[in-house]
Amino acid sequence: MDHAMERESMPGPVSGPGAGVGGGASTPPRRISRGAITVAALLAFVAATSCASASGSVVSGAPPRNASPGSTASAAGPASARIGMPRLPEPTGSRPVGTTSLHLEDSSRVDPWVPGVKARELMVSLWYPAKSRKGKRAPYMTAKESELILKGGEITGVPYDALSRTRTNALSDAEPAGREHSLPLVVLSPGFTEPRSSLTALAEELASRGYVVAGIDHTYESLATTFPDGRVTTCVACEAPKDQEFWNTVGRSRAADVSFVLDELTGAHPKWKGASLIARSRIAMAGHSAGGASTIAAMLQDTRIRAGIDMDGTTFAPIPGSGLSRPFLFLGTQAMHSPGGEDTTWDRDWARLTGWKRWLVVSGAEHVSFTDTALLVEQLGIYRNPGLPGARAVEITRSHVAAFFDLHLRHRSQPLLDKPSTRYPEVRLCDVEQKACV
Repeated sequence: MDHAMERESMPGPVSGPGAGVGGGASTPPRRISRGAITVAALLAFVAATSCASASGSVVSGAPPRNASPGSTASAAGPASARIGMPRLPEPTGSRPVGTTSLHLEDSSRVDPWVPGVKARELMVSLWYPAKSRKGKRAPYMTAKESELILKGGEITGVPYDALSRTRTNALSDAEPAGREHSLPLVVLSPGFTEPRSSLTALAEELASRGYVVAGIDHTYESLATTFPDGRVTTCVACEAPKDQEFWNTVGRSRAADVSFVLDELTGAHPKWKGASLIARSRIAMAGHSAGGASTIAAMLQDTRIRAGIDMDGTTFAPIPGSGLSRPFLFLGTQAMHSPGGEDTTWDRDWARLTGWKRWLVVSGAEHVSFTDTALLVEQLGIYRNPGLPGARAVEITRSHVAAFFDLHLRHRSQPLLDKPSTRYPEVRLCDVEQKACV
């Protein structure tokens, strides 16, 4: 593994309080990984500061940032690039999927990254079962968000709006379907600098299986967040020193974000017209990288979250000695997150997970394999992981995350989580005491 860490340029000024802080990011501690590839920088989905561990830096196999040889993207630059439309794989569930966005404002707290902003504003995407398969497909992100993300990763050879062209499967503002209080709710938290859209393929899959999914953009941590009035905020938090207290702040802030979103979806005056469909006793959370680490922080703060998943995220502060008794799944890369490996935080926390728990690693996976990134960069001709194709990575992530939630929110038996599967030989079940995964 290459332990070099590159410096990253963040997007220039845009608009909104504190938006557009420019300049190179300071060299982050080892907690910050580029997702094993500069593809993380590419889509800025993992960019300068996705979580990996607490000291030093980790990167491996970083490809060049221009388009790869043989791709259809032109090396002459974004204006002259000729590429096809990226697309997400269709969900495998039986239900059509709708999606909508919510603008939420928490007036009870100031923004943790821009104290001059006296309320915490969030953009949240909801995915859910829909009544009809007819309608307009939802955009993946805006053209401006795509531009800021690609510029933030210093990516050339593709149009700046390339990511906004991604074909999704969910229908914009479709009518929700389901019985009252029947649909489990899953909250998704992306990696640091990542937009909520980076987990769209997973969200669409869960929605097609009968879940409501809430994906949160953690404002001023994402490289680009667009609000309904046209403001676009960027990553103010990227400019802060990346010490332990910084990551503790990330964990606390995200836990507060999650609790606030749950209040807005399940409280007395919910902000979504389909909120009555949510089964309030069946709520869970999953996150990637910093979002995975924040899942533990959110569960410790909010007992409404009945189960959680950390996808390849080095955790922040340790679980208290009293432990965490609710179901938890670690799902990560074999290279970084095998027991006794480079990241020791999972070993530390494993002992304090006192309920149902599993530790799975995926052979050939890279940090971004658990997001849409691996698939999209293949389709854009920028990078291909020879160890695990993007489509296969999406399939593995979807199947194992859905199995976990079906088990713990619907009480349906899931042999996939109990023993090795011939269908998914890349996935290995870890024995922590033996420090082995089979």
